Amino acid sequence: MAVEKIIQDLKNKLYSPIYFLHGEEAYYIDKISDYIEKNVLSDSEKEFNQTVVYGKELDTLTLLSYAKRYPMMSNYQVIIVKEAQDIKALSGKEEKTKDDRNPLLEYVQNPQKSTILVFCYKYKTLDKRTRLSKALDKNAVLFESKKLYDNKIPDWVIQYVQSQGFRINPKAAMMIGEYLGNDLSKITNEIDKLLLSPIPSREITMQLVEDNIGISKDFNIFELHAALGKRNVLKANQIVNYFAANPKSSPMVLTMQQLFSYFIKVLTYHRLPIKSRNEVASALGVNPYFISDYETAAKAYPEHKVLSVISTIREYDMKSKGVNNGSATEGDLLKELVWKILH
Repeated sequence: MAVEKIIQDLKNKLYSPIYFLHGEEAYYIDKISDYIEKNVLSDSEKEFNQTVVYGKELDTLTLLSYAKRYPMMSNYQVIIVKEAQDIKALSGKEEKTKDDRNPLLEYVQNPQKSTILVFCYKYKTLDKRTRLSKALDKNAVLFESKKLYDNKIPDWVIQYVQSQGFRINPKAAMMIGEYLGNDLSKITNEIDKLLLSPIPSREITMQLVEDNIGISKDFNIFELHAALGKRNVLKANQIVNYFAANPKSSPMVLTMQQLFSYFIKVLTYHRLPIKSRNEVASALGVNPYFISDYETAAKAYPEHKVLSVISTIREYDMKSKGVNNGSATEGDLLKELVWKILH
């Protein structure tokens, strides 16, 4: 079930007795559980009927004793289990009583209708082969929160900013994605802080991102891609020298991943039989705004050169991890790599 459908059902007071929220992406788990925590019960009802517990401090029988209580002066009680991945019964080993019963499984099969029990099972997924998982799939809202692929982040940033009543320049969205990665909680936190500042015309620009998130608009991976794509030797060297002098803000491992991804997209562009805007945008997984950048790079790097560049990036990625590397620093390796790409 999609996040939007779950939230809409909650707004319509269509409640499930159990919500099991699991997966690698914490953002959507928090979004659903926070909505339940803030909105299902009134302030007066929360005092006696809302309980927040933590997996590390909880055993199954105690949790079920809470779940089986009846609400006081309310139609529902809400129990939110944070860090549910730390509950022993959810660790992959079924927790049974002396008479070989599984209390948690039994509760899931026949939950208390006046209880809304929310499990926040973060950074991992429940084993779908277990009886418990199958019972949850049948009797609960079982939601898996998946990590977004890196190439989906800029469009997600654009949509999130629009949902807050603002606009964002596509390059600024791309830069946020490149700098902050695919941690949606981190991204939304930075954007929310940015939105507290004055925003002319309600549009987030590259300058606003630089001023508020701490990303240099002149010396970042996005600008390095642009400089390499145009074979602008001076600009590429300026950026890579900045990276070498500021390894914490531009870690080698991340730079390698992003360079590899960029040239894979250039190679993909070369091999497309049809190069219409829609075909290119779909194949490369980029906003149509950036298609011209890949057209320029494809002209600057014939297909055989792109293949050579990809091979060189792989070689230097291994060197950065200590394979066939003498005493060269990460900064030195990065400078050598950029020189080889450009020549």
